[in-house]
Amino acid sequence: MSRTKFWLPRTWSLRVRLLVTQVVLLAAVCACIGGATDFALQRFLSHQLDDQLVEAGRRSTAIFDGPPPMFAGPTVILGRRDESEPHMYPDPPDGLGLPEGPAPPMEPAPPMEPGAPMEPGPLADRDPQHHPLPPGVPGLPPGPIFRSPYQGLFDPESGPGPGFLNAPGQAARTVGAVVERDGSVDAGVITADGGRSAVSAAASAQLATVEPNRKPQTIVLDGLGRYKVIGMHARHGGQTIVTGLPTAAVDNTLFWVLGMFCVIAVLALVGATFAGRLIIRRQLAPLSRVSAAAREVADLELDQGEVLLPTLIVRVDPESRHTEIGQLGSALNRMLDRIAGAMSVRHASETRVRQFVADASHELRTPLAAIRGYTELAQRKRAQLPDDVAHAMSRVESETGRMTQLVEDMLLLARLDDGRPLIRETVDLSRLVVDTVSDAHIAGPGHEWSLDLPDEPVLVVGDDARLHQVLGNLLANARTHTPAGTSVTTSLGRDDTGAVVLSVADDGPGIPSTLQPEVFERFARGDSSRSRPGAASAATLNQSGSTGLGLAIVAAVVKAHDGTIDVKSRPGSTEFVVRLPGSSQTTHSASKSDA
Repeated sequence: MSRTKFWLPRTWSLRVRLLVTQVVLLAAVCACIGGATDFALQRFLSHQLDDQLVEAGRRSTAIFDGPPPMFAGPTVILGRRDESEPHMYPDPPDGLGLPEGPAPPMEPAPPMEPGAPMEPGPLADRDPQHHPLPPGVPGLPPGPIFRSPYQGLFDPESGPGPGFLNAPGQAARTVGAVVERDGSVDAGVITADGGRSAVSAAASAQLATVEPNRKPQTIVLDGLGRYKVIGMHARHGGQTIVTGLPTAAVDNTLFWVLGMFCVIAVLALVGATFAGRLIIRRQLAPLSRVSAAAREVADLELDQGEVLLPTLIVRVDPESRHTEIGQLGSALNRMLDRIAGAMSVRHASETRVRQFVADASHELRTPLAAIRGYTELAQRKRAQLPDDVAHAMSRVESETGRMTQLVEDMLLLARLDDGRPLIRETVDLSRLVVDTVSDAHIAGPGHEWSLDLPDEPVLVVGDDARLHQVLGNLLANARTHTPAGTSVTTSLGRDDTGAVVLSVADDGPGIPSTLQPEVFERFARGDSSRSRPGAASAATLNQSGSTGLGLAIVAAVVKAHDGTIDVKSRPGSTEFVVRLPGSSQTTHSASKSDA
């Protein structure tokens, strides 16, 4: 037994296909939108980071090329000077980002209380008057104290790595390196708290490989992660100034956006799945009604009898006639109307034929009975008749009996087709099989007859006379259409479902495969070649002298008992199997003793 592969799309229903297609298309659209958005955002953030890196690289190079600060300390305090005095401080180096043109007005510094103690430090030690003056300056005239925006405010010696890492404007986690011509590297990184820290030797070696081509490139620094770095030539000395900014902010932003988009996409797909199920179920509801109507018609018995089909089995709204489902419903209604008309004509024709057969069979019984009576009367004076007349009367009697049997069979079939109820009583099939096989043994002594019966009697509810006729016809068919010496076995029992199983099997020549589909048809006969002596089969309905209605009566009676009959045949083995609804078994002493 083959198992259905549910993962194959061709095994899915239309609803499942539509729902899966909808979800897949929506997922594809979400993936395209998300990919395009993530790509555009990545390009934008990368370009922004590249611009920041280029600016940081230029600033670092300018600071490295400029003159060193004249003093160090957290704050440089300058005093008011006369314009005639020489400028004692150098101009700020290029590249610091300071505005061009005249210097902006000096910002007054907070006044200092005279005699206030200075915090311990290098400046406090240099000025006993608590005024932080640069070394070598003899003094400033009294007046307000100002802070200069041009003078350097960083100490290049405050940590490892290049001094420009301490310059204002450098971002946290910025990597800087100075690569000398001889290959030595002075590298460092600004920590998250603003301090400076050394990098590993492997990271220094990686920074030394950066070309001074002013083009940002991405590398993974040892112990630091992904960085975008840029190399620039120093203006003096031939060194390479390498500056790097981390890509963590860009990566985290992209990852957060991608994660948020995935969550939104999943929620959208789940919502679309439930909404799609409801919408598809509602839209395909008329198609489900059409399918149910088709199944209802398929379950009707259309082969015989009167068939009542509803005139409008699928209701189609006028406004939906132009839709596919409306067109399908209208086509099904028209088809059912045509079928109903054809069934009515067929039933009327069958009714007329059955009535004719029943009436003709009934009317033929009287003249046939009269003919048989006169032939029997003539046979009593056989010795007084000439031999040819006596032989003719004998043939008339034989054919009259055959015709009488044919008429009786036709009348029985007509009554069964008309649906006349059979007698319903408990029948002991075990006793019936024993009696019928005994009769067959007397009628065909040249065959080998055997029985296979259960220990307990098998009881069914049915018509005793008709069931006797079923078994008698099957045994007569085996006796008539098989050669002498053929073994015929009659078996009786119950299957796993409790149904009664009656079978008649023989080891005769078998039924040709071309005749098996028509074996239970009325007046079905084998070809002429099978009528020769010794060439008949147990499954062939008729030989010379048979009516061709034996197995047709068997099938009709079995069907009237709500049973089934099947045939299996091949050369050397033919078996007719009758299945009848079972009945409760009771002990039947008489049947057991007779069996």
